[in-house]
Amino acid sequence: MIEKLDRLVEDISSLNSKLILLIGPPRSGKSELLRHLAERRRARVLSVGATLGRELLSVPAPRRHLLAADMLKELADGFVSRGLLLLDNIELLFDQTLQLSPLDLLKRHAHGGGVVAVWPGELQESRLSHATTGHPEYQDYGIDGLVPFKVQ
Repeated sequence: MIEKLDRLVEDISSLNSKLILLIGPPRSGKSELLRHLAERRRARVLSVGATLGRELLSVPAPRRHLLAADMLKELADGFVSRGLLLLDNIELLFDQTLQLSPLDLLKRHAHGGGVVAVWPGELQESRLSHATTGHPEYQDYGIDGLVPFKVQ
């Protein structure tokens, strides 16, 4: 599976949006696959929840939504290796208080270079979701502008 993902990373270099989402059920090995890709590519994985969460703690709660996207960009810039950004644990981006659109944010990062991210949700009938309908963090997206990579 790592060989297939590694080839896909090469193949997306000619696309406008270079976003690959690793999608699969919990404990399917998405994070492990991302770590293997990092080893192959001699890159580091940005754990968004831990790293951005730590940075946001220094910002007063009422101002976090104003700075979160820029803080993520700054962190991501430090993790890009040979034009590739690897992201895991992105659940924090769905926190309603941050007022972010997680998929749009990932797509913006992918315009500058390749992005491979672990998606904390499902893909069903060309629709990408996070959480369940009625949950405060529920999000639903089409898959235009990204490449889904299913991990079983």
